[in-house]
Amino acid sequence: MVERETMEFDVVIVGAGPAGLSTAIRLAQQAQEKQQELMICVVEKGSEVGAHILSGAVFETRALDELLPDWQSLGAPVSTKVTQDDIYWFNNSEKATSIPHFASPKTFHNDGNYIVSMGNVCRFLAEQAENLGVEIFPGFSAHSLIIEDDTVKGIITGDMGLDKDGNEKDGYMPGMELRAKYTVFAEGCRGHLGKELINHFALDKDASPQHYGLGFKEIWHVDESKHKQGTVVHGTGWPLTGDTSGGAFMYHSENNQVVVGLIVDLNYSNPHLSPFDEFQRMKHHPIFKDVLEGGERIAYGARAIAKGGLHSLPKMHFPGGLIVGCDAGTLNFAKIKGNHTAMKSGMVAADVIVEALAQGKENSDLAEYATAFEQSWAYKELYQSRNFGPVMHKLGKFLGGAYNTLDQNIFAGKLPFKFEDNTPDYATLVDASRAEKISYPKPDGKLSFDKLSSVFLSNTNHEESQPCHLKLKDNSIPINVNLVKFDEPAQRYCPAGVYEVQEIEGQKEFVINSQNCVHCKTCDIKDPSQNICWVTPEGAGGPNYPNM
Repeated sequence: MVERETMEFDVVIVGAGPAGLSTAIRLAQQAQEKQQELMICVVEKGSEVGAHILSGAVFETRALDELLPDWQSLGAPVSTKVTQDDIYWFNNSEKATSIPHFASPKTFHNDGNYIVSMGNVCRFLAEQAENLGVEIFPGFSAHSLIIEDDTVKGIITGDMGLDKDGNEKDGYMPGMELRAKYTVFAEGCRGHLGKELINHFALDKDASPQHYGLGFKEIWHVDESKHKQGTVVHGTGWPLTGDTSGGAFMYHSENNQVVVGLIVDLNYSNPHLSPFDEFQRMKHHPIFKDVLEGGERIAYGARAIAKGGLHSLPKMHFPGGLIVGCDAGTLNFAKIKGNHTAMKSGMVAADVIVEALAQGKENSDLAEYATAFEQSWAYKELYQSRNFGPVMHKLGKFLGGAYNTLDQNIFAGKLPFKFEDNTPDYATLVDASRAEKISYPKPDGKLSFDKLSSVFLSNTNHEESQPCHLKLKDNSIPINVNLVKFDEPAQRYCPAGVYEVQEIEGQKEFVINSQNCVHCKTCDIKDPSQNICWVTPEGAGGPNYPNM
């Protein structure tokens, strides 16, 4: 039995993203107002706050306006207002049709929103939290749960200084027990403890399966003559064909920088598809090429997003804690935005926790959170767009898009239908022998690039000699099942070149290059055998995004 140091808090928050930091700030604000003394701790697995944050991002300030009404005078990095909103249907590799606003869902319109780096916004929120007395521990991964009497009592941080076989190296430090009266899980999409909590407490028994997209993002420095600060571009269609759906984006931020990206829905059926290569060839479309050509790519990253919406939301409370933000799946895919709803879910959590502690309730099942969240504008927004994703899955891009435009623009989400997609994303792949093979062009090194040079730009690093954080439940499945049936799609769906099938001494072997992992969680989601389980590596490992 490992002896661990124990620290006790009133509230422990896992994850210093928008949801977690908003929870912390609101807790501290409420405690000051009520003259309560609260010890609040935020643990963050990234090397610093913001290091693992990747988001588009066009930002709606509604939650920030409530949380910090004076955010502008406080110096929030929220300054580039959207000035132009373009929406396209990409007909093919050369042509695009501009879609007028009246013919697109109004949720796509961005009047009053801002182009931001959510990494920098989170750094700002962390400063505000610390000014209010919140303790933030970056570089500490929340490795496992403390569950006693079927109640969550806190978390255990990851051990530091183990070799790849789990043996102690020089400088070994066991993880700490961080115990709390309430623990809030705000790990972001497909958080590994959130996943464990959902399974342990059957929080999703009344929900549809969660659905996901894989989002890519690059930051480019472009020629001043091509830069139009405040311009937002969204589009769908090419290069995604058949039943593969998703959407492209390009945002002109400040300092002649442009962010460009692609979201590929992970319910695609062709195991030969490579989301990374779809993104690379997308940039050759004239809409993007004309802006990026001659520019310099300065950052790359990828992250899964939870897009199932209201029908896929699990119960968000359990004995001893709450699960908030994208860890639960509060993103509004109809807007392609989740930061404001994640923040609001955390703020509601803080209000409920402060009230419970004031009443002397500790480690309770805060069922009142469900009522409080349902009374919030975040829930109403998710309800209005509850059918958006399932309709696209059920009816396809054209009919689904037409339904959503009608539902959102004319009926404000009140059409009396319920669409659900009850097929998990991992179960949608067809046999490789039945699927069309895809030949991707070689990267030109100017607009399109390979995975390894891209991972280099993400500043990803892990301590080399440590236990692999990509766990296989059965080591034989990748070769004996996934390779035979699906040509082992992990080779292609991973955006960082983590997984390879190599021939070693005449035998095919599944190789895991865990050092490359950008913590996107796609393998945990899309593996058709659900054989890969993503757990946290040592704290501070993974990407180090400067301003994503």
